Parts: sequence; structure tokens; C-alpha cells
Amino acid sequence: MSVQKTQLSILQDDIRRRYDSLSKRLKQVARYLLDNSNNVAFDTVATIAQNAEVPPSTLIRFANAFGFKGFNEMKQIFRQHLMEETASYTERAKISRNKINIGNERPPEKPKEILDMFALVNSQALQQLSTHIDEQQLCQAISMLDQAENIYVIGLRRSFSVASYLIYALRHLERRAFLIDGLGGMFTEQLSMVSSKDVVVAISYSPYSTEVLELVELGAKQGARQIAITDSMVSPLAAFSDVCFAVREAQLDGFRSQVASMSLAQTLAVSLALRSTDAPSP
Repeated sequence: MSVQKTQLSILQDDIRRRYDSLSKRLKQVARYLLDNSNNVAFDTVATIAQNAEVPPSTLIRFANAFGFKGFNEMKQIFRQHLMEETASYTERAKISRNKINIGNERPPEKPKEILDMFALVNSQALQQLSTHIDEQQLCQAISMLDQAENIYVIGLRRSFSVASYLIYALRHLERRAFLIDGLGGMFTEQLSMVSSKDVVVAISYSPYSTEVLELVELGAKQGARQIAITDSMVSPLAAFSDVCFAVREAQLDGFRSQVASMSLAQTLAVSLALRSTDAPSP
């Protein structure tokens, strides 16, 4: 497999490197571009500006700051990358048609139409997950989990189902895994015994849970190694993590899926199981 960086990956690296030096408005654009590369490829400038919550002129200023004459010129890098990463020409045409026409179509109303649309957006999210997750970080996360004395998993509200599944899978692998659910308000107490021999897996998406942020900070102070599953490489969880997975879930009319996050959790569990099976007998 080629390790040559694409134009998009070079641009994304540049955005991450310069992120802290950008103005507040330009940071909003940076975060949106990093987290929504597929949408940026085909959405209109007006739609991107609305979703990033900035005026269209800010997109132009952002593009100029990174050496482009205009935002449409920058968009071409996102579009070309998506088309190249899509396996077949039929799928490329389908993605292009769906992205371009979706604004002119009526929203899905019938159950089958809703199912079809969720299947479509989830398949795109899974494709993005597969291409964006770094293999080296994935292997590092598996190694961390394998070596951990205890594994603490934190996921509240929308993230709770993913955290619960991961605990379920880890317990079936006979790992010392503990779900931090804050029962009775005892968030800190549940993580009070964490040490440098342990791993904390934190799952949180925007708007990030205050309790999760406080717990990952506590874990960092105790020297625990940390894995973050979140929605952006500039998520506040990333600052405390040894490995950070940015998962962009599919979204339909404000309803966010969990398919990609569940797939990542299953990948961690199955990979850990296979690693245990391959380990030499004592």
C-alpha cells in the first residue's frame, strides 16, 4: 500500500498544525472541514457556511489563508479525493448524484424511504471510517487494551450504548473492564482507583459531556493511558489521549447514527480477541 500523502491529507495536516493560531471564526471552518470532508466535496458554499455557522465570506478568507484563490478551488481537493477513494465508477456517480440532488428532493417520509436514506448515509459513513482510521493507531489501541490491568470505559448520553457494548464485549473476553456510569453521582469515585497500569476509553461527541472531560483529565493526572473515540481531532478529549479516533457519524434530519462508532468498538473487541488467541501459551 502506498504511503504517499494525497493533496487532501497534506491540506488537513496543515490545517491541524495551524489550528491554534487561527481566529475563532476560522477555527469553526477548520473544524468543519476536518470533520466533514465528504460533505465539503459536494455541498454548496452556502450550505457549508450555514453548517459551519459562519458567513460565506469567512470561507473565502479561510481558503485565502491556506494559499487558494477562492473556496471553490479548495473544494476541488475534497471532491477529487472522494472520487478517487470510491471503488467503482458506478458508486462515484451515485455519490455525486445523491450529494448534488439531495437539496432539491423532498425529505423522506415513508418508512421505507427513511430506511433507504439511513442505509445510504450510513454506508457513506462506514466508508469514511474505513479510509480515515489510521492503521498504526488502531494497532496501538489494541496493544494498550491487551496490556491494561484494568479498562475503564466512559460514555454518557448518546455515547452510553457504545460504551455499554464495549464493556459487554470486553467482559466476554475475560478482561477487567468497568463502566463509568456515574450511578448516584459517583463519577469520580468510580475512577478513583485508576493507575498508570490501566487504560481509560472515553467516548464523547459534540456537545461534549462535562463529566467525561473531567474524568479524562483525572485519568491523565493518575497516569492512565487513554483512548478517545470522538468526532474531531480537535475535540477536547484529544488533548488527553494517547490514541484518538475521530468518527464522523451519519446524520439525517438531526438524527445522528451510531453505526460507525459501533463498528469501531466491534473492531477493537474482535481484534483483541484474535490477539489473545494468537498469544503463546504460558
